[in-house]
Amino acid sequence: MSERVALITGSTSGIGAATARRLARDGYKVALHSRRSADVGKQMAAELPGASYHQADLADEAALRGLVAAVVAHHGRLDVLINNAGESIRIPHADLKAATPAVWRRMLDVNLIAPFVLITEAESALRTSAEGGRPACVINIGTHSGVRPKGASIPYAVAKAGLHHATRLLALTLGPAIRVNCVAPGLVETPMAAGWPEATELWNTKSPMRRAARPEDIADLVAALVANDYVTGEIVIADGGLNLT
Repeated sequence: MSERVALITGSTSGIGAATARRLARDGYKVALHSRRSADVGKQMAAELPGASYHQADLADEAALRGLVAAVVAHHGRLDVLINNAGESIRIPHADLKAATPAVWRRMLDVNLIAPFVLITEAESALRTSAEGGRPACVINIGTHSGVRPKGASIPYAVAKAGLHHATRLLALTLGPAIRVNCVAPGLVETPMAAGWPEATELWNTKSPMRRAARPEDIADLVAALVANDYVTGEIVIADGGLNLT
C-alpha cells in the first residue's frame, strides 16, 4: 500500500480534505490539489506521509491537463483519482433568467467537463497501475440533486446528473482495468453549504438521520469504494435517507 498514489481534487477543505486524510491513514500517498489555498495545501502535504500538493485551476484546460502529468512526474504512478473539486451556485429554480448561458457554461465546465478531462488524462497511468493485478479506481463526487429534482440551482443539478451518467458510461468503457463509481452526497457541513439555513432545517427535520453529513461521513464511503475491487458503475446516494421522503 505504501506505493499506491491517490489524487484528490479540491482537497484542502471539506470532503476533499477529509478524504485525503482518510486515504493517507489507509496507506496511500495522496496528491492534494486546490485552485487557491496553496498555503493550506502545502501544510497538509507536510503533515501526511509521502503527500504532495499541486495547484491548478480546473476551468483552465492547460492547467487541467497538466495536473495529472505533474502528479505522475512527482510520484511515478497514479492508482486512484477522486474527482471531488466542484462549484455550486444558488439560484431559485423558478428564476429561469438568472440561469444564464454563462452560469450554465461555468457549471458544466467545472462539474462535468473537468472531471471527464482528468479521467482521460489519467487513463494511461491508471491502466499501468492495473497491470499490477488490482483494478485502478476513479470516484466522482456528484450530488443527490443529480438524482432527484432538488438542489442549489438547475444548472448545478444538471451538470452533476451528467457526471452521474458519465460515471456509468465510463465504467462500461474502462473496465475491468479501471473501476468508476460516484458518491452523491446531500447536504454536507462544508464551506460550500454554509449559510443555507433552509437546507439545514430540511435535513434536521425530514431526513431519517436528522442531520447533514459531516465530511468524514462521505470520506469513509469514498474509502470503502476505493478498497472494494469489484463494485463499478454505481451512484451511491449519501444524504442521510432524505431521498426516501
